[in-house]
Amino acid sequence: MNDDSIREAKEKLAQAREVIAWLLQRAGMDGAEGQRALDYFSGAAFDRDFLPWPRHTGESLHPDELNATNDD
Repeated sequence: MNDDSIREAKEKLAQAREVIAWLLQRAGMDGAEGQRALDYFSGAAFDRDFLPWPRHTGESLHPDELNATNDD
């Protein structure tokens, strides 16, 4: 990839993050799992274990806990 392609890919990722944030807010899923997604797409690191999203067991919240109104 040349420098222009890298720059454009980074800009496209930033645009995607904004779309994701809007969609999460509109869907009422901007709680803990929504924030996890936004944090991931804001960073430069790639995490092969990011998916599944949302996580339903163990270290994350259950589906009924995903709404932001349930966050402390």
